[in-house]
Amino acid sequence: MRWKLEVLGALVLVVLLQMHTAAASTDLKGHGTIRITDRQLALDEVDLGLRGRSPGDVEITRWSLLNTRITPRPIGHAELVCTFTGGSSRSCNGTYVLPRGKLVVSGQILFRQFFQLAVVGGTGLYDNVRGTLTVTALGGKRRGNLVLFRLVA
Repeated sequence: MRWKLEVLGALVLVVLLQMHTAAASTDLKGHGTIRITDRQLALDEVDLGLRGRSPGDVEITRWSLLNTRITPRPIGHAELVCTFTGGSSRSCNGTYVLPRGKLVVSGQILFRQFFQLAVVGGTGLYDNVRGTLTVTALGGKRRGNLVLFRLVA
């Protein structure tokens, strides 16, 4: 009788695990790469504590996301909130809003010209996704970057 209860318990566990994985997005399978550009829309700085840049100061940026190979119009936007921890080092959290979902990023930025953040999750197509975000400055009159997501579902 005991082995029947153990088998039944194992079957219930398998069914529950199947239901949990079914809730995740099935559109993104395995690895994925998103290569787009961005254009800075706004940069706001909040000077807290000592005058000038010091630990605790906050930098808030908003970006327009573009894929000019598909359309000249923006395909989404991004928002990053960074808190300075010392010197030019900042701890950042952000959200990239794309047509089929959102990607959430987090990590340290030392230089805005080149940085890498962890993709810690997402919504929609990017539900339960992980990976990295690499941002490289393109230069030019308007502040813009090459934005590269490497994702694993």
